[in-house]
Amino acid sequence: MIINSLFRPDEAVSTPMGDRPVRSIVKALTWRVLGTLDTMVVSWIITGSVRAAFTIGAIELVTKMTLYLGHERIWNRIQWGKQT
Repeated sequence: MIINSLFRPDEAVSTPMGDRPVRSIVKALTWRVLGTLDTMVVSWIITGSVRAAFTIGAIELVTKMTLYLGHERIWNRIQWGKQT
């Protein structure tokens, strides 16, 4: 379904209700894991310290996941750009 939506956007599935909250939470978690790993690697390269990289990554994980979840839920309420 996702791949079909990418190649045939006119047939993309959307609902007036948008994503359920649990879907937004799972999306936030998986995105943050990927983003945090990236932050840790970049932090390690810049600081040369694995401990500093993990500390930065841990703080970033919580703050950015919270921001993303709020951003996602706000956009889910906006009807602009949704197909009905």
